[in-house]
Amino acid sequence: MMFRAMAAAVIGSAFRKSRGLWLPGLSAVRAMSAQAGPTPPFSALSVSHPATAVTHVELYRPEKRNAMNQAFWSEMVDCFSQIALDSECRVVIVSGAGKIFTSGIDLMDMAENMLQPEGDDVARMSWNMRRLVAKFQETFSIIEKCPKPVVVAVHGACVGGGVDLITACDIRLCTQDAWFQVKEVDIGLAADVGTLQRLPKVIGSRSLVNELALTARKLYSDEAKSCGLVSRVFPDKESMMAGALELAAEIAARSPVAVQGTKINLVYSRDHSVSESLDYMATWNMSMLQTQDLVKSAQAAMEKKSPKEVLFSKL
Repeated sequence: MMFRAMAAAVIGSAFRKSRGLWLPGLSAVRAMSAQAGPTPPFSALSVSHPATAVTHVELYRPEKRNAMNQAFWSEMVDCFSQIALDSECRVVIVSGAGKIFTSGIDLMDMAENMLQPEGDDVARMSWNMRRLVAKFQETFSIIEKCPKPVVVAVHGACVGGGVDLITACDIRLCTQDAWFQVKEVDIGLAADVGTLQRLPKVIGSRSLVNELALTARKLYSDEAKSCGLVSRVFPDKESMMAGALELAAEIAARSPVAVQGTKINLVYSRDHSVSESLDYMATWNMSMLQTQDLVKSAQAAMEKKSPKEVLFSKL
């Protein structure tokens, strides 16, 4: 009977409009857009902690329009591998420094690796090229593999590799001046690090995906919102970063067992049948339901407390 009462309280609380928000301070929002430079040992990324349990990863090559150089491809893997293991972090925000989110791959910096693969013959050069492409793919797959939800905030241009990046994130926000472009066909190649695989599952319209990928036309913020690429559009970068931080704080206030389990199962269900996903979910929750977080959350709901008032153990 006690469990039923607690469960009923949890369900009932979902319909109450009186739940408080874990609002960030304006100073934290401004600090997110005023980083002094890359965070050592990184040279292309700035990492900060603007709020409790929130990690902010900023693409930081503003003088190069955040073009993705060789350092970026390896640093993203190192950064998100660390975040995945960081028990202090519960949610991640990704944004870009400077005037735009990213101009995509740094062609000048990457040309040698891309155009002159090592090897004594075609077979060996092809083998090494495949290994290089797989390495680049991991740069964005690591975001998807990270159990912490990732909110990406896009302002200005998001070109080429930028689309690969944002489609690997869990929640996408943008400003009114944002635009997106699958640019690869314009430089003589097929997008090969995630866009062609993830974008169709993000926006749902195969026809629109084909149009964008085959013509490299720009997708502006209003159309990005209507097709589901982004969930919210903000007037400017400052309001977007405030919205991203508020959203991240809301997620961080919940049980990390519940949040990370939700992300992992959402990603799994995207790539598997309903039957397979339900079986995976049952196996997952046969242990995860035995957490004290469930009892704490139910008790808080009965006492009409907001999630931010509940102290959950680190995960």
